[in-house]
Amino acid sequence: MKKYIRTVILLSYYKRIRDLREDSDKNQSDIAEELSMQLTQYGRYERGERELPLNIAVQLAKYYNVSIDYIAGISSGKQGGDTSLSPRECELISIFRALDEFEKGQVVERAKVLSGEHNKNSRG
Repeated sequence: MKKYIRTVILLSYYKRIRDLREDSDKNQSDIAEELSMQLTQYGRYERGERELPLNIAVQLAKYYNVSIDYIAGISSGKQGGDTSLSPRECELISIFRALDEFEKGQVVERAKVLSGEHNKNSRG
């Protein structure tokens, strides 16, 4: 029974980290480099041949902007737990976080214009 539970947990995370990588249009060597490890070592995590250490799971969660719960297969939502953000909102946050500070400022200003907030603030 204990071995079965461990296998189910392994199957949960290795599929998730593979799917996250593929959704990001990255290959295994990109992620191995990001984690400062050998490609063969990272490949073993994705194939479920080795247990994923917590520190690596944390690095992957930060890299993909998802929760540890999602990687572990505990949560089906990428942000873990109950979240009021829609998938579209999560996508926008992920994109926003990848921008430099100047680009973030441009996005915020454009969002204000689109929402009409800019016009309200300039009148008042």
